[in-house]
Amino acid sequence: MLRFAPSPTGDMHIGNLRVAVFNYIVAKQLNEGLIIRIEDTDKERNIEGKDKEILEILNLFSIEYESLFYQSANLKYHQKMALQLMTEKKAFACFCSDEKLEELKEESIKKGIPFRYDNFCENLSDETVLNTNAPFTVRLKKPEQNIKFTDILKGDFDYAPFDIDSFIILRQDKTPTYNYACSVDDMLMDISMVIRGEDHISNTPKQIHIRNSLGYTKEIKYVHLPIILNAQTGKKMSKRDDASSVKWLIEQGFLPSAIANYLVLMGNKTPTEIFTLEEAIEWFKIENVSKSSAKFDIDKLRFINRKHIEMLDEMRLSKILGFADADIGKLAKLYLEETSTIKEIKSKIDDIFSQKNSLEGFEDEFKIIKESLKNATYFETYDELKNYVVEKTALKGKNLFKPLRFILTGTENGPNLADIYPFIKNYLGEIVR
Repeated sequence: MLRFAPSPTGDMHIGNLRVAVFNYIVAKQLNEGLIIRIEDTDKERNIEGKDKEILEILNLFSIEYESLFYQSANLKYHQKMALQLMTEKKAFACFCSDEKLEELKEESIKKGIPFRYDNFCENLSDETVLNTNAPFTVRLKKPEQNIKFTDILKGDFDYAPFDIDSFIILRQDKTPTYNYACSVDDMLMDISMVIRGEDHISNTPKQIHIRNSLGYTKEIKYVHLPIILNAQTGKKMSKRDDASSVKWLIEQGFLPSAIANYLVLMGNKTPTEIFTLEEAIEWFKIENVSKSSAKFDIDKLRFINRKHIEMLDEMRLSKILGFADADIGKLAKLYLEETSTIKEIKSKIDDIFSQKNSLEGFEDEFKIIKESLKNATYFETYDELKNYVVEKTALKGKNLFKPLRFILTGTENGPNLADIYPFIKNYLGEIVR
């Protein structure tokens, strides 16, 4: 069983989506189920509606999953297992105040050493604990031996007990911390492989230690994916980068199929540059993903998006644009030489159907041509239409073609009118209204 575990604390960014895509592909390859686990235990940071937004995005990208869980629903298990750890003397109540811990941190900073808990509360007697009315957290005792694991991409890791420390597993309000909830849920859900970002590497030994302390012996395989860099700045993609938001990319008119294509392509050796997720399932190998940071280049995504728009069925493309006519889909593809997103294409189509009242520098010609078109009958070809307008207006050269193009397309340049006309001839009355 694999899992994708997003937090409803903000927009889904491309790093999250890449993790979701890779989990989906590998789950399909291993013929295992994929669980979506909404990690919502940090109530102060949760944003209402973001969980639904995450699920909508997964649906847009056709990422199928076996079941959906909310982490907060497992609170009773988190607390029960913490009590078990305390009973077995593997965890202890910590009464140290936030102020006291902050003092210890400041002392560590002054000494130039990493902050570690001083274990003041670890050896308190049961009687002392029972007679203390102050609020407390629950800390897991640091391991007695090194915690080792092998990452499929990055190789072997070895963490000493000092690195792991005696860390908090239950807060004062008795809700679980991230690492504790995550490791318990992975146990309960029988997770066999965890694919996530490399910013979680330092969490992995803590989660292994939690499971070891609970007597869980099943090995979980790990893949920690490199971070994604902005190709222009060379820095890690952040919330300030519009392109880091999947929602923003969709709003800009990038197709889910193209975005998924690019996320698999980034930092990876693939047999072809343009492909679908279904095709990727046939040849994708998680161990072949680059160990180095991947660079997100919006121009490369634009190129891939154009290719995916080209592959769309014309009727489907027209429906995406708000029509139900294959001719509009064919018309849309004419604009792919100068556009690369659905939003940009829609702007071109909207220009065609917009109200045009005049053209600066050609006001008289515009008026005469538009009047002739309003009285025109149906013409099968562009040449027939052009000859009719010439006959009715006696215009020629730029005095004919500039205003005629503007009336028919709403712009002064673009694809040849002869190429455009076959797809707009049935809408002529609406276009020249």
